[in-house]
Amino acid sequence: MKPIHTAACIALFVCAFFSCQQPLPTEEPAPERPAKIVPDPSAVPLSPEESLQTMHLPPGYHMELVASEPEIQEPVAMVWDGNGAMYVAEMRSYMQDIDGTGERLPVCRITRLEDTNGDGKMDKHTIFIDSLILPRMMLMLDDRLVVNETYTNNMYSYRDKNGDGVADEKILVYHNDEPDEANLEHQKSGLIWNIDNWIYVTRNPVRFRYNNGMLVVDSLISPPSGQWGLTQDNYGRLFFSSAGGETPALNFQENPAYGELDLDNQRDSSFDAVWPIIGTPDVQGGQERLRGDSTLNHFTASCGQTVFRGDRLPATMVNDLFICEPVGRLIRRAKSTYEKGTMILHNAYDKREFLASSDMNFRPVNTATGPDGCLYIADMYHGIIQESAWTKPDSYIHPQIKRKKMDENINRGRIYRVVHDGYKPGPQPHLLKATNAELVAYLSHPNGWWRDNAQKLLVIHGDQSVVPALKKIALNEKSFGEKLAFWKKEPDVITRLHALWTMEGLGAIDEQAVLTALADDNAEIRKAAMRISEPFLKQGNHTIATKLESMKDDKDAGVQVQLALSLRYSKEATASALLKTLQTRDTTNVLLVKVAERSLQEKDEANSELRAITMGMDGEDRDLVYHGASYFKQLCITCHGPEGKGIPSMIAPPLAGSARVNSDKTTLINILLHGLKGPIDGKKYPDQMLSQQAQTDEYIASVLSYVRNSFGNKSKVVFVDEVKDVRAATKDRTTPWTLEELMAMQAAKKK
Repeated sequence: MKPIHTAACIALFVCAFFSCQQPLPTEEPAPERPAKIVPDPSAVPLSPEESLQTMHLPPGYHMELVASEPEIQEPVAMVWDGNGAMYVAEMRSYMQDIDGTGERLPVCRITRLEDTNGDGKMDKHTIFIDSLILPRMMLMLDDRLVVNETYTNNMYSYRDKNGDGVADEKILVYHNDEPDEANLEHQKSGLIWNIDNWIYVTRNPVRFRYNNGMLVVDSLISPPSGQWGLTQDNYGRLFFSSAGGETPALNFQENPAYGELDLDNQRDSSFDAVWPIIGTPDVQGGQERLRGDSTLNHFTASCGQTVFRGDRLPATMVNDLFICEPVGRLIRRAKSTYEKGTMILHNAYDKREFLASSDMNFRPVNTATGPDGCLYIADMYHGIIQESAWTKPDSYIHPQIKRKKMDENINRGRIYRVVHDGYKPGPQPHLLKATNAELVAYLSHPNGWWRDNAQKLLVIHGDQSVVPALKKIALNEKSFGEKLAFWKKEPDVITRLHALWTMEGLGAIDEQAVLTALADDNAEIRKAAMRISEPFLKQGNHTIATKLESMKDDKDAGVQVQLALSLRYSKEATASALLKTLQTRDTTNVLLVKVAERSLQEKDEANSELRAITMGMDGEDRDLVYHGASYFKQLCITCHGPEGKGIPSMIAPPLAGSARVNSDKTTLINILLHGLKGPIDGKKYPDQMLSQQAQTDEYIASVLSYVRNSFGNKSKVVFVDEVKDVRAATKDRTTPWTLEELMAMQAAKKK
């Protein structure tokens, strides 16, 4: 196929998409709350129809039932193939009683659902894969579904070869026989194909790339913090959440490839408070997590988040973040603003939630943008939503579960979709039968689900004949509109981003394409081009490196942040000096300062040992160790030596392999805060350890974190709050400790 014919076909499809869209409203009223909240509600299970009556949404929005028991039970995740068939992961062994009996039995499955008459309800179902152990991750490739089960790292692709709706092909696509024995709530999830063509998961310091039928692993410098749920926005920004940390959204300021990074102000001050419409007796945190009206006061089970990117709900929803809170029986809607390149999240409503239910068994655990342009919700509809490690007889939640008989509600589950007055859900897709030219056209579809799948399929197909058309779209070449009479408008920035990243996925990016994109008028294109330029920087491409350095005064704050991230890969001698300039140019720009600092650390060859030490650490832990190394070299090295073994005159005890260094944190903190005198391990030293009480809590935490992870030591870092607590507890002490005193305190603590 000649490129111009491909492009002409593309223009016809694009014209069709643009002409079918309805005018969309720009403002919406807030949802209403019931006049009275029941503090101790009934836990009797309701039918799907009855449960729908308990759900409160903003005016104009409604919930529709898509599927329910008995066809599905305990649903936790859903994906669609290119033709719109839905695959639902069912954790049928999850908490079947309060002790979690039989949780590892291979009785779980993935069900395939189809809507054969277009009414939005799934009327055909088959058991696609049976006899699984808690399936937790799914990724649809083409007609192959990649699946990972809990407690394993291996991933298999499954395919239905004879068209009966049941998988009859199973192929190992990622091999790692090492078991994952962490609690099932603490294991990885996600497995999403991002716009950058990398496949991301939570928790583990890895990502994957599709290559000729296999998933090839790539190591990350630190694991992204996150538990159940992972999503991307229109620009490829990833959003994680952590129920265990009661953190509804985190690690979204930069791509995980650069490490983990969170800022104190990235959620507004009221964001973490939630507003249920039902009393919450079954919260693990107990009374501290309840308001006076018995409702949950804070996120405690945040999970299953989605950035809505569909086209059949109001435009005001697009690129908003939706976060499930199954303990609160609600779903948060978050909007974002930007300050100097930093994204800040806000609740879309004042003391309201987008969706809240008064049904005690409503357990939203996952959300997704569907191929019809609507928002889908997986409701586990399960009595217990806490794993057995936290439902022991001595826990707060155990008697609440038994009192309400919540352990008896099992073997149910529902899938809903959110619809809106005046919007008709979109048509059934047929991407698996589409030509590659048609797939290029779908990169401009107003529904992000179509764009993502079109890009993914183009990369999997590997057809180079579409590259000329992709290039014209991505780089906005003026000849494109002139040659194609059907092209009614220039492609928007999101279409161009998909085209640019599809070129990257096809290995069709050259130096000139990068340079052209770096000079683009749109900041999102420039940021993407910087990321795409990084392999060229690693290879020492002088032309591209020089172009990047010339962008140091870019008017967009986000571009400057991305520049600071990408420059860590530049081999130019001037790159480090430029990073130092970016680090100090505006100290009020916390994000830019932090990423420039980390890039300098990554570039410094003298830090190779530190990089090895901190590989796999969380971002904040890495910062503590790096800062501690700097402080140690400024002061502590004088007595303890560069390798922590002391100096020839032996004026201080060695730190390498020290039992004290590797054991109790409080003991170490006390030594630095107040000093240490007298014999140590039977040896007298000519001087005593001086008090460092004048130093900040951050200084002491950093030094101790470095010492506990260097010189052969391997222990947990010391946190700033831990130093603060010890400082407060010993504020009246004015003399150095003796070792005997500290050991006595440590022994008493263990009793």
